[in-house]
Amino acid sequence: MTRTTDLLAPARLGRLELPNRLVMAPLTRNRAEADGTPTDLMVTYYAQRAAAGLIIAEAATPNAVGQTYPNITAIHSDRHVAGWRRVTDAVRAAGGRMFLQLQHGGRVSHPATTGLTPVAPSPVPLPETVFTPGGHRPAVVPRELSRAGIESTIADFAAAARRALDAGFEGVEVHSANGHLLHQFLAGNTNRRTDGYGGSVAGRVRFTVEVVEAVAAEVGADRVGVRISPGNTVNGIAETDTEALYPALAERLDGLGPAYLHLVHADPDAPLFHRLRAGWTGTLIANPVLHDLTTEEVTEAAGRLRAAGADLVALGRPFLANPDLVTRLRLAAPLNPVRDRYFMYVGGPLGYTDYPTLPAPRPHRAAPDPAGLPGAV
Repeated sequence: MTRTTDLLAPARLGRLELPNRLVMAPLTRNRAEADGTPTDLMVTYYAQRAAAGLIIAEAATPNAVGQTYPNITAIHSDRHVAGWRRVTDAVRAAGGRMFLQLQHGGRVSHPATTGLTPVAPSPVPLPETVFTPGGHRPAVVPRELSRAGIESTIADFAAAARRALDAGFEGVEVHSANGHLLHQFLAGNTNRRTDGYGGSVAGRVRFTVEVVEAVAAEVGADRVGVRISPGNTVNGIAETDTEALYPALAERLDGLGPAYLHLVHADPDAPLFHRLRAGWTGTLIANPVLHDLTTEEVTEAAGRLRAAGADLVALGRPFLANPDLVTRLRLAAPLNPVRDRYFMYVGGPLGYTDYPTLPAPRPHRAAPDPAGLPGAV
């Protein structure tokens, strides 16, 4: 079996049968309405990419204070549910399946966007500016979550998961990566608590575990995935014990029986990757590091992850620029390049729904029967 045919082979994920092993990674694109409701443009965008084995829809906030930037999606009101339902209906009609990523920004937020003071494990501000409706502004000192605040945030995640199923999603992905709230609890430089949610590795993984536990209790563990990004320094994160932190987290999560663990920027040569794979009894989704977005590199990187033990491969920018990525990989056709990065976030169809697809194949016409031609004997 070649690497391409392996990637395009069917797979099972929890209760889902997937037509291929390619997952569209969650990609925040800032095309929602100001209140977080999905738009008509988003309906088109996701339906265009329905051939993915699974689409993990972009990060949606479980409450108002969790919003990071303008025009990102949310899932904490009936209006949000109705908007997302239009997306999932369109994707399902095109043959696709979707999970929704649940993301709380924590300190990666600003009152100019939400009207609220951001919350975090500790009052440690983001060491950079935050994009708001009025442009970039200095980050503010977040409010430390109290025990009651932790409990209400966990409840918000569980309620958001229920709303996601009401909106037609097959499941949800809890985002514990990329410097957002759950990752802020994991990292020592952002979590300076001295209670049971800080200090030791066991204390720092507790919040993520309790969020996943509550979400699984609400919708079923086989409808829940978890995303992690070991060693990722985005949004001012600094981990000093990555090699100990993530195996401990994975062990606790594995005991809850979620549908999958999603590893961002996975390195199949790294010892930590193999340690996580060996200790994780469920499905592992791995997201490769890509440089040149070519058919050859995507196939090679995905194949290396599969050979190292990943069950499914999540791709971001290749799906962003290629609505028909599955077809292009099957045919070994060239990939569209990603356009100017600012098009990812400025709104409108440019760089969003206007990427070209391959021409439809011409219908095959059988050769005419010579016996039926004029003058035939």
